[in-house]
Amino acid sequence: MWNPETYLRFADERGRPFQDLLARVLAEQPRQVVDLGCGPGNLTATLAARWPGAQVSGVDSSVEMIDKALADQGGPGPVAYRVGDVRDYLPGPEVDVIVTNAVLQWVPGQEELVGRWARALRPGSWLALQVPGNHDNPAHRALRELCLTSRWSALLGEIGEQTRSVPGPQEYARLLRAGGCTADTWETTYVHQLPVTGGPHPVLTWLTGTALRPVRAALAATPGAWEAYCADLEPALADAYPADGDVVDFPFRRVFAVGRRTAETP
Repeated sequence: MWNPETYLRFADERGRPFQDLLARVLAEQPRQVVDLGCGPGNLTATLAARWPGAQVSGVDSSVEMIDKALADQGGPGPVAYRVGDVRDYLPGPEVDVIVTNAVLQWVPGQEELVGRWARALRPGSWLALQVPGNHDNPAHRALRELCLTSRWSALLGEIGEQTRSVPGPQEYARLLRAGGCTADTWETTYVHQLPVTGGPHPVLTWLTGTALRPVRAALAATPGAWEAYCADLEPALADAYPADGDVVDFPFRRVFAVGRRTAETP
């Protein structure tokens, strides 16, 4: 389960890549705009503001996220939200812009999905995606290594053995070109300055909203286990990301790809 409130604690930091991505989408008057993996809808709402004449929809697999999006919008409004699996989505000819932000890193075999979306677009339509490319950073390594220790391996060993990676800019460029699109791809490492609040280490708080969700789910049936795991993980995060005064610098690599469908059929 996703917790919208936890996820939105760092809304500004999570939202900046979305805006950087959309700056490269030059659609002027799209008919339909779809946000795949829309989360709590705070970023999807900016699509409706940018293209007020478009039909904007948001799709997410989390009931909790869609409920949050609908509640914040006040019910039916400029964005049509629904629960759905992005793997099942295929754009119709009326869709002019597809956006997917920080979603595909969770989808095994995403390369086939990106190619399928690109090939289904009509000429002149846009596909824009952004994925975190930080799965080998110190925070994620510490998370996995702790899962494999003798204390936690019985409950979390499977999570510790999981490795996840995403294509780089060159690989995304090839996928988009193969799907009949021009390609604009790049990567950026943001240095998020997370505030020290006197509570848990800020990187631990960040991970609680994303990468630590599977851990929390696996420990849910064992009283006190989640709190104990976080207590074990926090010192490793403090060593990897020491405070500098009242902030912790948290480098975060992200990969971007924007494709515009050309007239040629691949």
